[in-house]
Amino acid sequence: MSFQNEEVKVVIETMFRTQYGKMVSYLTSKFGLGFLEDAEDIVQETLFTAFQKWAFVGIPENPEAWIFVVARNKAYNLVKKEQKSSDLDVEKLVGEFSENEDRIFLNREIEDNMLRIILVCCNLKLPIESKVVFILSCLCGFSRKELSQALLVQEETIKKRLFRAKRAIRSQNLSLTTADEKTLKNQAGAICSILYILFNQGYNSSSRKNVLNKDICFEAMRLTKLLLNHFPKDPKIHALFALMCLHSARFMSRMDENGAIVLFRDQDRNLWNTELIKSGIHHLARASSGEVITAYHFEAAIAAEHCTANNLGETNWAFVLQQYQRLYQLKPTPIILLNMAIVKSMMGRTEEAINELLLLQDNPQLNTNYLLYASLGELLGLQKKYEQAIAAFDHAMELTRSFQERMLLGKKKTRIEFLKKS
Repeated sequence: MSFQNEEVKVVIETMFRTQYGKMVSYLTSKFGLGFLEDAEDIVQETLFTAFQKWAFVGIPENPEAWIFVVARNKAYNLVKKEQKSSDLDVEKLVGEFSENEDRIFLNREIEDNMLRIILVCCNLKLPIESKVVFILSCLCGFSRKELSQALLVQEETIKKRLFRAKRAIRSQNLSLTTADEKTLKNQAGAICSILYILFNQGYNSSSRKNVLNKDICFEAMRLTKLLLNHFPKDPKIHALFALMCLHSARFMSRMDENGAIVLFRDQDRNLWNTELIKSGIHHLARASSGEVITAYHFEAAIAAEHCTANNLGETNWAFVLQQYQRLYQLKPTPIILLNMAIVKSMMGRTEEAINELLLLQDNPQLNTNYLLYASLGELLGLQKKYEQAIAAFDHAMELTRSFQERMLLGKKKTRIEFLKKS
């Protein structure tokens, strides 16, 4: 492949991430949610056309405007030909399209439309898995193959989830026009919830190959920043974005050059992104305004303590435990109890932590989570209860689907077996 073709490929891949959702949301806002699938087809076809054409004639001076004009014309021709929306003044619409074509991607209207589509997704009566797939596909440009690899499900499953989401939009008679600025502001919490889930899907990837899917995390951050630009004084959005920045700051240190997991205590802090840490601290400070406090505030405060401590030993574990306790009051989930037990072990309260973890084995929400048994194995090993520790690591390996996680657990088990023999 020639250098020019490689350059075109990089530009097209970038535009899939940065412009795909904007174009789909803009076309859908003009022609209605019923045009959603056509809008996706048009944008995909336009990007493919761009790759073919630019490989021969070169990349235009303003590639975004080129993509917009071609997609605009395709949408106009399709609507005019099939008369899908007879109540629309197509000639007037194309006239509107022609205005400020080179500035359209900076227009607040497009960002509004993207948020409205997320809000529509929030209101769908569907499992969260289908909502996540819908957003990643329609607004972030992920292909079914990419989603299949990232979410560890068959492509056919991704196809079915997308089909159900689009069918739900049609059957539930949802509309973008009902989501005005006031509605968006009132529903910002619901939008934050799904963006939080989206980020966690990437940060705690279930993929066998990728424990961390950065692309999904960055898309969640991009959409959260978009929401923050609209409501810059909303504390919960600042807290959510702070949380994302602080977690993302450690991306480079979470895996080694061979793709193996690096435990938090072993991570090279020189690899942490200081700019993202500064951004996270800044937004956490902005989140302190007002009287509203959310789970995002406590999670961001915990992440901030981890990122600002000089080393593991200097971490203020009493502060971290306090934040988890306050978080549990807002969100009483067993995974928070698990984290609290781990923090207690870091404070020297190992026996207490083990007893709390053993009690969590009876919790149906947690007894199939490998982290519970991995944590038990670690702490039981510290107490020189080697047989129990080995059994815990074996159970943890049975529960995880990640190759990297099984490799890490296997190393821990081998270390315990060595200690047992010595």
